[in-house]
Amino acid sequence: MATRNRTEVTEFFLLGLSSWEEMQPVIFGIVLAMYLVALMGNALLVIVALSDPKLQTPMYFLLSQLSFIDMFLTTITVPQMLVHTLSVNRIISFNCCMIQLFCFMAVGSMEGHLLAAMAYDRYVAICDPLRYSAIISRGLCLRITLTSWVVVSLNSLLYSVLVTRLTFCGNQVTHFFCDITPLLKLSCTRPVVNEMLIFTEGVAVVVSPFFFILGSYARIAVAIARTHSVAALRKALSTCSSHILVVLLLYGSVIHMYLRPSSSYDLDQDRQVAMFYTVVTPMLNPLIYSLRNQEVKGALRRLFRKLCISRNFQPGPRFS
Repeated sequence: MATRNRTEVTEFFLLGLSSWEEMQPVIFGIVLAMYLVALMGNALLVIVALSDPKLQTPMYFLLSQLSFIDMFLTTITVPQMLVHTLSVNRIISFNCCMIQLFCFMAVGSMEGHLLAAMAYDRYVAICDPLRYSAIISRGLCLRITLTSWVVVSLNSLLYSVLVTRLTFCGNQVTHFFCDITPLLKLSCTRPVVNEMLIFTEGVAVVVSPFFFILGSYARIAVAIARTHSVAALRKALSTCSSHILVVLLLYGSVIHMYLRPSSSYDLDQDRQVAMFYTVVTPMLNPLIYSLRNQEVKGALRRLFRKLCISRNFQPGPRFS
């Protein structure tokens, strides 16, 4: 790679989602609507999962954590993008960029770990139902969540530190937030260490949960095949279909964005995929889990019924 002019970068200029200025108001309206739907849907799912007595199970504890992660993930990038969409000044300081990179990578990786924990929960529930309560507990889910946070935080810190040590030959980031790939593209020399890290340690932390999920569902499929029961197959599909769909949405985007040779990156296309990953998927997740889950739908009905009753209740006058 030819050496380019080096500059002391103290801030970055984010090019945004699209370079068409006349489309900025339209983009603002669409993204704002999706962001609000994602926040309200996930917040509602968290409230229902944590407050409804019938949902006080490890599975719904993990689901509430996933919804919290989705709210955090979309909030890391979208508010800044909305401000920049209608602004000429699309500058972010170097330090803020590194903080955003760290938070985005940690939260994004955490989502995969939670989905792996949910896959293990489904595996035990289907393949070993009599020992489910002895194996899966709220305490175990809490320990898995805390351990995963430590792992993904250390992984993201390593990435962020290595990026800060790069020498940049420009400050125009072809993205709407500070992501690892467009930042590496600004490096004056090929960041070999960073690229090796993505395909080694990055695969171990980010993709290993995906292989764990595949292994869990493979064992579920084998167990169901041995029963030769259509009813067992229908029950398994009913139990796991929402989770499988969320996994496909997440890892389809992740594999397309990050686990490719650097020569095949298309930053313009990656911006659109990142928008799907950071806004569309968090918006769809609560809809998927609520529309395809009878227990969640029942909890939502009970919550709305309580809200309506409390709103319509008006205490009569008191007489001494």
